[in-house]
Amino acid sequence: MHLVFVSSLVPCGPPASGFEIANAAIVDGLRRAGARVSHLGFQWPGSTLTEPDETISLGAIDPRTDTASTGRKLAWLLAAVRAGLPFAAAKLRIVDDRRVERALDEAGPIDAVVVNGTGMGGAFERVLTGRPYLYVAHNVEHATAAEAAGHATGPLGRAMYAREARLLRSLETRLVRGAAQTFTLTEEDRAELGLAGSDRARVLPLVMPRSAETPGPRVPAFDIGMIGTWTWAPNRIGLEWFLQSVLPQLPETVTVAIAGQLPAGFPRRDKRVRFLGRVIDAAQFLRQCRVVALTARAGTGVQLKTIETFEAGLPAVATPSSVRGIADIPANARVVDEPAAFAKALADHVVAHRTGALADADGDAFRAGQMARMDAAIAAALAGIGAAVNRDDNREFSARPD
Repeated sequence: MHLVFVSSLVPCGPPASGFEIANAAIVDGLRRAGARVSHLGFQWPGSTLTEPDETISLGAIDPRTDTASTGRKLAWLLAAVRAGLPFAAAKLRIVDDRRVERALDEAGPIDAVVVNGTGMGGAFERVLTGRPYLYVAHNVEHATAAEAAGHATGPLGRAMYAREARLLRSLETRLVRGAAQTFTLTEEDRAELGLAGSDRARVLPLVMPRSAETPGPRVPAFDIGMIGTWTWAPNRIGLEWFLQSVLPQLPETVTVAIAGQLPAGFPRRDKRVRFLGRVIDAAQFLRQCRVVALTARAGTGVQLKTIETFEAGLPAVATPSSVRGIADIPANARVVDEPAAFAKALADHVVAHRTGALADADGDAFRAGQMARMDAAIAAALAGIGAAVNRDDNREFSARPD
């Protein structure tokens, strides 16, 4: 089976963002199941394609909003309003439908398209949904936008996010309705999209890309560690909750390190906290922390930093939202929601790790369980796509004149 994985960004070097890591995991899973997977989408400016023989690039684009100029953001917003598209989809309309159609033809005979998220799915909906397709819902995008509207600080921000939520709800409904199969990353997202119990939807556990290097011994430099892209609204909500509600209840002797990009002008509020910015090796940073704090309070989908933490076997304290889509919680991880209890669990874990009473868990066992469930879900989905392709071929044949 030949699938074309259509995504806003095609592979250009090692996956860096959570979106790219999830994409790599899904493509690897499809290939483990025996499918041939080609890529179609845009590439980073000045980048080199990782799989040039299996990739069709539509051109170069930098779709990041947080680093774009004010003029660029206004241009994207104007394009979105004129086209009646969600903001993320409008940013990708630098080519027209005919270019995408030609690219699909260039890919050769294909059985189905993988529509990876609402970005390309919204920008080129007519072209991509004109043949059997699998829709990948990384998140329930309209729910995330509605949450962001509720947390926006001004009327303009609330209005923009409310518009996104309205358009995304309609788009996601259409994409799910027409898909031969849909992947969600959590059972909650499957239900939110109206697919609970449907044989056209599969919950897809994820695993992290494996490094070729064997990790050395753990030498903790910090008591508590956190990592994420904090410019993304759902992540920032969790960071603010930790800093405002949890940190004041931690002992003064506890040290905290926070890695990842921060919003411009983000205040440094406590001498116990070190903001490290983007780190070269996220996995190595986490291994330098006695305990990982997983603080998601908003958004949908799965938290990849949770999967990375559990695959590494690291002790953790997590909110319920941080363990969405995780079937087996390791024994050295605690799930706590209330701030005081979260702070106490962190402090207890730190002391236990300092004294040797709390050990790392078997991350390989966690990974093996995730992969087994992932492979089963993909096999079922590919069987469903195969049935849809056969139905489509039969309809085409029956419509032909003798």
